[in-house]
Amino acid sequence: MANFYTDNPDLKFHLNHPLMKKIVALKENDFEDKDKFDYAPMDFEDAMDSYEKVLDIVGEISGDIVAPNAESVDAEGPKIVKNEVIYAKGTQENLDALVKAGLMGITLPRKYEGLNFPIVPYIMAADLVSRADAGFVNIWGLQDCAETINEFADEDQKMRFLPRISRGETAAMDLTEPDAGSDLQAVQLKATFNEDDGKWYLNGVKRFITNGDGDVSLVLARSEAGTSDGRGLSMFIYDRAHKAVKIRRIENKMGIKGSPTCELVFKDAPAELVGSRKMGLIKYVMALMNGARLGIGAQSVGISEAAYREALEYAKEREQFGKSIIKFPAVYELLATMKAKLDASRTLLYETSRYVDVYKAYMHLAEKRQLTKEERQDMKYYQRLADFFTPLLKGMSSEYSNQLAYDSLQIHGGSGFMKDYPIERIYRDARITTIYEGTTQLQVVAAIRGVTTDGYLKRIREFEAMNLRPELHSFRRTLIGMTEEYEKAVKAVVAVGDNEYLDFHARRLVEMAGHIIMGYLLLLDTERDDKFRTSTEIYIRMGRAENRSRAEFIANSSLDDLGHFKQVQENV
Repeated sequence: MANFYTDNPDLKFHLNHPLMKKIVALKENDFEDKDKFDYAPMDFEDAMDSYEKVLDIVGEISGDIVAPNAESVDAEGPKIVKNEVIYAKGTQENLDALVKAGLMGITLPRKYEGLNFPIVPYIMAADLVSRADAGFVNIWGLQDCAETINEFADEDQKMRFLPRISRGETAAMDLTEPDAGSDLQAVQLKATFNEDDGKWYLNGVKRFITNGDGDVSLVLARSEAGTSDGRGLSMFIYDRAHKAVKIRRIENKMGIKGSPTCELVFKDAPAELVGSRKMGLIKYVMALMNGARLGIGAQSVGISEAAYREALEYAKEREQFGKSIIKFPAVYELLATMKAKLDASRTLLYETSRYVDVYKAYMHLAEKRQLTKEERQDMKYYQRLADFFTPLLKGMSSEYSNQLAYDSLQIHGGSGFMKDYPIERIYRDARITTIYEGTTQLQVVAAIRGVTTDGYLKRIREFEAMNLRPELHSFRRTLIGMTEEYEKAVKAVVAVGDNEYLDFHARRLVEMAGHIIMGYLLLLDTERDDKFRTSTEIYIRMGRAENRSRAEFIANSSLDDLGHFKQVQENV
């Protein structure tokens, strides 16, 4: 099989973005670890070389081990034996290979046996693994939980739990319940403090828990008796070694079948409080979910990459009417549009990852010394961008991954509907990306703030002012026209002064902003490398058409139109 890193030059292009110099400088804090750890980088070039070497290893394992195992894992799936989840044979082989290569705890500080990598190369590794098997990344990628422990737990907890994850133990985040899916304020799993032994105990049920039998779990539980909202929830660490959780079942899912999704019963399960009481949902889960949504963005892009490659290969090989089907306009137009959406998703993924990298590096730096006024302002700037871009990324990239999987299967025709080709599995795996870690509709709820506060518009104006080669100015003019249309639509909706009306048009407005932002990001990529010009042209043309249809719908609607849609509910 191919090395999934070296066979895709787009990854190295995004890894070598100009902002990486700032990210590495902040992350390494003047390369303070160079004399403490023999694997710590000496300078920027050394750090980038380390990232490349690790990604090369991830690419090799993804291509040689994870991808070949994907079909057997999909067929076999996990099972419960003596109240423990046993992975499919191929899943265990995948995990063993990545653990042996030292690819757990990638972003953790070196004192916890991590690699201290920024988010960008970690997300790139997730992109690679997702291309190989989207289900497996849900097990390996839950090392995200370690980042939350690193941010909010006390030093004793960090020293006890983080090295375990760096050495290969798995993790889980236990949030949702049978009656509390997206509405986490409704969580009822009870946390009780025992005065006699000074310990917390958990009782209740969690459902739809990815990798629910993980070694180290972060559990959202109700610690404040008599409460019914988010202010009564706290975050806890549960150690699987206590064996106080019963695995009631593994869900039989449509896709990502190698990833065990469990229903768990906690019965007097000892646990440790993370951080402060009452901050579980308000602060800690929000940070955990944002990291998970970035991970779903990487998973979506990896799926899109796999779907596009399967379609391209099949279109070249399949002959109809005396020639390869890739020579038919209906097929090559579809492939070109798929590539444009893939490139747009990937550039948004790494732009968002860079924002997260900068503000989190500042946050950890602030634990060591007082930030200057300029540094604090810079941190707030990038944190604001990360907050706006994360739901936009999750929403847009997951929707595109489904579209690419659909179009790839369409190019395969009847053969794609059979289990003879990987696209059948990829199509099923893609479907979950718009659902878990917050549906697309919930991403819109989070992203609409970027519309109403002009957060997206301010960033668009910054993109607009950047230097471009003269031959690229026509693309910018188109995007400026799209921005004027977007501004007009936003003003029209806000002027009505009705929150329900704003919610009604929220997805249209968010997607309009997304098309403009992704168009600019592709344009800036083209400024650095002309190989993105075709995708830029196709995507901006497509985005303009999509935005016009949304703008026209908004221009021709009013509050009265809400009544027409409400009638559907009333008639049920």
